[in-house]
Amino acid sequence: MSNENIQRRGLMLVLSSPSGAGKTTLSRRLLGADSAITMSVSATTRAPRKGEEEGKDYFFVSPSMFRQMADSDAFLEHALVFGNHYGTPREPVQLALAKGRDVLFDIDWQGTQQLRQRAGDDLVSIFVLPPSHEELERRLRARAQDAEAVVAERMAKAAGEISHWAEYDYVVINDDLDSTLDKIRTILDAERMKRGRQTGIPAFVGKLTS
Repeated sequence: MSNENIQRRGLMLVLSSPSGAGKTTLSRRLLGADSAITMSVSATTRAPRKGEEEGKDYFFVSPSMFRQMADSDAFLEHALVFGNHYGTPREPVQLALAKGRDVLFDIDWQGTQQLRQRAGDDLVSIFVLPPSHEELERRLRARAQDAEAVVAERMAKAAGEISHWAEYDYVVINDDLDSTLDKIRTILDAERMKRGRQTGIPAFVGKLTS
């Protein structure tokens, strides 16, 4: 048995950042570069948008079904965002972890707090910071033609989100996408090697010492 085939338990990897810091792009690139990690699929009460697929982008449920799922503790975390409910179904995540697959979460600090309470040692959290206040503002202006008041509102919200950086296991500064992705992959590789996650190590060691 090679060390690459030793059984392990998967982990939950959270990426959080203020809007405009590059979290979504980093998530997409990480998924494309690492076949052992999959994106968590949330349930939502909002209507599907054009091109979205059931079970791939979201699980689309009615408000009453969402309430029923929340009441039965079927979510790892859930929140109300702009009038619509979003939540992470517990069962598919737990099945993936048991099979040794990692699950990526693109959620904010509030969702991360809920997840930490329920996930315990399965959770690895990374907060992505912009390189500067000026660069974050430039990115927000570049990606949307918003009025000054809207940009100011987003910058104010970003300040509140950034204030939660100390609640995360790791913090990376996204001044370059390639180097930031390398840092995230280094964190992921190290966390995968933790003794507690390598559930097949006792049997492997037993063979070495028998």
